[in-house]
This record gives sequence, structure tokens and C-alpha cells, in this order.
Amino acid sequence: MATIKRFEDLDCWKEARSFVGIIYRLTKNKPFTKDFDLISQIRRSAVSSMANTAEGFHRSSSKDFLKFLDYSRSSIAETLSHAYVALDQNYISENEMNELKLSGNTVWKKVNGLIAYLKRCQQTNNANKTN
Repeated sequence: MATIKRFEDLDCWKEARSFVGIIYRLTKNKPFTKDFDLISQIRRSAVSSMANTAEGFHRSSSKDFLKFLDYSRSSIAETLSHAYVALDQNYISENEMNELKLSGNTVWKKVNGLIAYLKRCQQTNNANKTN
């Protein structure tokens, strides 16, 4: 894997950014626009998935980065949970919900892939230190 120097180059961050874009697009549609509390919650949790990846990338250790990547995954789950409320209130359609689930799943997989990679690197580094 090439060395990544900027969080903007991380695939999981790019996918999270797309996920946030979908959330903002959907929350601008009526009747969603009148539910200020839910709009705030769903937007904040979606943005949190993106922000935690960026913040973790600039932490001083892989351990810290892994913690923030876990927060990112949790924020995806939170966002999808809020989306179910929107679906139940008929603010979004089944098709829109499926779009969100697909995008959220893509982010989830990319974050999980990065977590697995970082854990492998940690194991390799630990093995090299004991040799």
C-alpha cells in the first residue's frame, strides 16, 4: 500500500463524504425539512463518520486511529438508525432508504478494511520487535 499523507486520500473518507452528500440531499426534501431535530441528528451523525476518520488519521498512534475508525463505524450505524425514523415518518422512500443502506454499507466495508490493514501492520511491527 502506498503511503497516504492526507486523510482526503483515504477511500473510507471519500465514501463517507458521498454518504454525507446523500444525507444532505434527502434532508432538503419536504416533508423532511420541517423536522429540525431529526435533520440535525442525522446530519451530525453522518458528518461525524467523515470527521472521525479525518481526526483519527492525524492522531499520533495507530491505536488512536483505530479508536476513531471505530467511532466512524458507530456513526454510520447511528445515521442509518435515524434514517429508519425518517422512513417510518414517510420523509424518505424505501428506495431512498436502500440508497442510504447501500452507501452506508460501502463506508462500513471501507472502514473495516482499513481497520484490518492497521491491525495487520501492528501485528507485523510487534512481531518484528520481538525478533
